[in-house]
This record gives sequence, structure tokens and C-alpha cells, in this order.
Amino acid sequence: MPLTPLDINNKEFTRGFRGYDEDEVNEFLDQVIKDYEVIIRKKKELEGEVDRLNERLGHFSNIEETLNKSILVAQETAEEVKGNANKESELIVNEAEQKADRIVNDALEQSRRISLEVEEMKKQAKVFKTRLRKLVEAQLDLIENDDWDQMFEEEIESEPLEKQHSSSGT
Repeated sequence: MPLTPLDINNKEFTRGFRGYDEDEVNEFLDQVIKDYEVIIRKKKELEGEVDRLNERLGHFSNIEETLNKSILVAQETAEEVKGNANKESELIVNEAEQKADRIVNDALEQSRRISLEVEEMKKQAKVFKTRLRKLVEAQLDLIENDDWDQMFEEEIESEPLEKQHSSSGT
């Protein structure tokens, strides 16, 4: 049975002539007890950690086994699906070859039509951009016109207003 901190604490030594210093021995034993308790505590923590890790390892081993079984089933299913797909693909290829010429011709015609529409839209966008630029430039010219400065510099004549007030009051 392993030694415990209590065993160390209760250990008594026989006294002999010219024996060790009792205080030194007791201090050393106290230090040994403390260190031994720390080691025992750490050992228990590590054992707990090992148990937790073994538990997780078992869990992951189960997952691995399940995944391996799933992979085998998936491979078998894939082979079956592949065989069915090959048969079906042969049928589809035969149909596709019959329709291919018609689809290609339709696609080329549609592609040409879309290209023409895109070109027309580009032309319309350029015209719109030009018109918008001219409109903005005309508005900027209107804002930068000197008439605005003259309008702000002219004083409003107060005389005609005064005459209007006096004639309407009499």
C-alpha cells in the first residue's frame, strides 16, 4: 500500500544517542508532507483527465467506426447509382443527339438577336449620356450666367411702391 501524507505525519523515529535534530527532521517532514499532498492532488487530477480523454477517445472511436460503416454503405450506393446512371445516360445521350442540332440552331439565333439588342442598347445609352451631358451643361451655363450677378446687384426701387400705397389710401 502506498505511503500517505498522514503516514508521514504520524511516523515516529526512535531516538538514539547523538541522533538527528528533532526540529530539522520535523520541518523536513512537514515539507515532504506538503509536496506529497501536491503530488497526490496532481496525480488525481491527471487520472481524471486521463479518464475524460479515454471517454472522448471511445466516443471518437465510435464515431470513426460509424463513419467507416457509412463510407462503405455510401460506396455501395454510389456503385449502384453509377450503374443506373450509366444506363440512364445512354438513353439521355441518344435523345440529346436528336435534339442537339435544333437546340444549337435556336441558341445561335437567340445569341444573334441578343447581340443586336445589346448593341442597340449601347447606342441608346450613348445617346442618353450625350443628351444628359448637354442638359447638365446647359443648366451649368444658366447658373454661371452674369444675369444672376446683375439681379443681385440691382436695387429695388422703393418709389413706385410708395406711390402705390399712397394712391390706394386716399
